[in-house]
Amino acid sequence: MARRSRADAANAKPKYRVWRIAIYIRLSKEDARCLDESESVTNQRQIIEDHIAGFNDGDKYMIVDEYVDDGISGTTDDEREDFQRMLSDIKRGRVNCVIVKDLARSFRNYSDQGYYLDDWFPRHNVRFISLYHQPLDSYREPRNMRSIAVPIQGVLNENHCAETSEKVREVFDMKRRNGDHIGSFAVYGYIKDPNDKNALLVDGEAAAVVRDIFNMFLDGMSKNAIVHYLNGHGILSPSAYKRQRLRLKYQNPSVDPAKPSLWCAASITNILKNRMYCGDMVQGRYRMKSYKIHVQEAVPEDEWYIVENTHEAIIDWDTFNKAQRLLLRDTRTGPRQKKPYLFSGFLKCADCGKSMTRSKVGNVVYYYCRTYKDQSKSACTKHTIKHDCLEAAVLYAIQQQVYLAVDYAKAAEQVSRAPLAKSRSAKLTDAIGQKERELAKITRYKQAIYQDWKDGEISHSDYCYMKEDYERQAGALSEVLGKLRAELEEPENDIDAENLFLSAFQQYQNINRLTRDILIELVDHIKIHEGGCISIVFRFADGLRHIQKDLAFP
Repeated sequence: MARRSRADAANAKPKYRVWRIAIYIRLSKEDARCLDESESVTNQRQIIEDHIAGFNDGDKYMIVDEYVDDGISGTTDDEREDFQRMLSDIKRGRVNCVIVKDLARSFRNYSDQGYYLDDWFPRHNVRFISLYHQPLDSYREPRNMRSIAVPIQGVLNENHCAETSEKVREVFDMKRRNGDHIGSFAVYGYIKDPNDKNALLVDGEAAAVVRDIFNMFLDGMSKNAIVHYLNGHGILSPSAYKRQRLRLKYQNPSVDPAKPSLWCAASITNILKNRMYCGDMVQGRYRMKSYKIHVQEAVPEDEWYIVENTHEAIIDWDTFNKAQRLLLRDTRTGPRQKKPYLFSGFLKCADCGKSMTRSKVGNVVYYYCRTYKDQSKSACTKHTIKHDCLEAAVLYAIQQQVYLAVDYAKAAEQVSRAPLAKSRSAKLTDAIGQKERELAKITRYKQAIYQDWKDGEISHSDYCYMKEDYERQAGALSEVLGKLRAELEEPENDIDAENLFLSAFQQYQNINRLTRDILIELVDHIKIHEGGCISIVFRFADGLRHIQKDLAFP
């Protein structure tokens, strides 16, 4: 083959480069709330395409694809779906040039900016072009990439993001304190008011399911049994309901979208524990770790934002409180059982305090101390008792409490008709008056001894001693007066406790059979003693004591 001459080599056209371009566009959440058209996706695209059309250096420029993350924060690259797709195309060799409007469109995180500009893009032979604020072109002007202005711009961008995040959080916290709903989606059972995005309206269809869940749970069904019932009857789970029935763009981050969304025990627990269903706005239960780390963390309950009576209730407080008490109990069901046993979660060993365990021998059901049965026979004794005996004893004890409640109600009615001087309030008033007179007398004595000292009738040391003694007496009287006045100012609380006791037991005047619902309503727990004796701790023991005190019963 003949050699090419130097002249031919000199006249040959220089080899051009082919740039396979990725246009990256991002619209942040704050931009979405802004009316500035210059930050829109459309304008970013137009600015970049005009710049590409202006290239006139002999190289070939091909737009391979456009990558758009709309409404996504730039503080982390992990959550930007199209940014990740662009990186994958670079690894595959499909892209070798990335063009953005400015650095803030690509990075709001200073450390990520340094990693990609100084390491990742050069490692993958990618030309990076940024058009505004800090113009960059790693191919044409590589020295600019090392300019001190680049990291400074990165720091400014990150600081802007931090300040914006703080301002947004302050606004959200103010709305939470005012009871405004700020979530993107309403809790299951409600919908957002179309006329007020910060208010909630009851969603009749979902609210009926919420009521059914509470009723089934209080009726004795376990959470797993409720789950099977709902899934078996084709009732959509909260996630599926929002997507399919309400047509919302909702995605539960903990659920695989490829799998069918079904009810689970956790869903039931969340509904049963959520006081939003009682009409209170509860927000701020979770928060992001920081503006850069988009990972949710649980917030302690005492830091939640709770505003009462902000929307229509689906569940009344009495039903909700019953459910909370039941959630604290051991309500596991036996094999092939849909409902817990009658005494599940109520029985405790009187000595070791552990729960009792259920055992069936033939047709007879017994209860044993769990420590004795499962851990060590030397740690505790059997404390065994037959189910039939226990049920009969508890039923009888409740019947006696009902009898007392009816009897006390009649006595309380008679007392309320008696003269005021015989009432508890009048007794407190008399006691306060007596202590006030004693305190006034002490004050006069203090004034008298001061005058005696001035007149020279007593020495200064005697005056000081007597003054300290009177002050000590006055302090003790003031403390007693404070307690008496506090007791007098809180009669309604006592009356409420008494009324709760009376109303709770009076509704079961004709009780002849023990049910789990009655136990939940009236009993806190039952202690089983060795030898078959029991002690029942009723929920309204304080109310009973108040009535006994007011009526001067032993």
